[in-house]
Amino acid sequence: MIDKCTEFFSSDTDKVFLGHCAISPLFAGARDVMQSYAKEMAAGGVTALHQFLDYIPRLHNSAGAMMKTGGENISFVQNTATALSMIAGGYPFEPGDQIISYVHEYPSNHYPWLIQQSRGVELVLLPDVGETGDNGTLLGWSMEDLEKLVTSRTRVIAVSHVQFASGFAADLVELGAFCKERDIDLVVDCAQSFGCLPVYPEEYNIAAIATSGWKWLMGPFGAGLMYTSPEFRAKLRITMGGPSMMEQGLDYLDLSWQPHKDGRMFEFSASPFDHMAALAEVMENVFARNSMEQVRDEVFRLQDLFVAELLSLGVTGREANVLMPPQKHRSGIMPIQVAADPQAVMAQLQSEGVTFTGPTGVLRLAPHFYMSDAQIVKAAHVFKNVVG
Repeated sequence: MIDKCTEFFSSDTDKVFLGHCAISPLFAGARDVMQSYAKEMAAGGVTALHQFLDYIPRLHNSAGAMMKTGGENISFVQNTATALSMIAGGYPFEPGDQIISYVHEYPSNHYPWLIQQSRGVELVLLPDVGETGDNGTLLGWSMEDLEKLVTSRTRVIAVSHVQFASGFAADLVELGAFCKERDIDLVVDCAQSFGCLPVYPEEYNIAAIATSGWKWLMGPFGAGLMYTSPEFRAKLRITMGGPSMMEQGLDYLDLSWQPHKDGRMFEFSASPFDHMAALAEVMENVFARNSMEQVRDEVFRLQDLFVAELLSLGVTGREANVLMPPQKHRSGIMPIQVAADPQAVMAQLQSEGVTFTGPTGVLRLAPHFYMSDAQIVKAAHVFKNVVG
């Protein structure tokens, strides 16, 4: 049975947040530790840092536990773009090598790979399977197209686990097996899945993962995580340098080249301890209490409840068309097309206490596991009044 962590989250129906695929409300425990850090810094400057040092291994270990890997494979990063830039820039590409990605990736998982064209690397983009369909609706990519594009020069496949615009979830088990068979490194942007769907890189044959911490993890804006397998790390050239990545630690007069061999090699300088502590707090106090399968199933149940309530209220597909993907490609994002102007609909919903997001012309239904049925039902009634 799901533990909704009710001591941390309100079931108040006055405000219902259904945009966890964007920037989520900050977990209260994360807020508290960040405020404590700010007070300590204001009172003592550098002396405050030493009181928060233990959060670094706690962050590594709690994130590793969520991914079923060791904390030594985890790095703190500010965002997915930073992680993917270090990975793409450090990868041992040779002229003529190939990267395969998807034509509608989020920019953070596009530009780092695009830059590699200056090294003579070809970036090949998977087409969307739905662009020729009704209204040009984005549906995601297909394994059939991927098989056609792979060549003997394909070195990396870089895709999002969940596409931000459509909610299409890649089957990571199938994709990982595909890459393993062909000795291709699989790099996955999990910003739209980590904290919502199971993400187990060692089970799925994923070489590297980049994720942000302010969506499904409900951490602070500007905090993210990276996973790298030991074998993949050994391939990468270090592209960012600083004192924090060195084994000699605080001995700043020792300028010998001794970078850590684990995930700390990417934590090159001045990581924000308050952000690291905040992520550790939410993973230790919230996500450690449920399996990711339980979280996923509860998110799906809440989505289904919202859709069922709309149907019971008489909302038709003409007013709001729910784009339900096949089960294997389902995610925490359920797109809804509305007949009215989507930006106007979102603004009206917001004025009535219900938050949706939709940067690409569809509304994205993205509840989280901690929410109550009453909140979902209330949101469906407000939605009906706005679009009906």
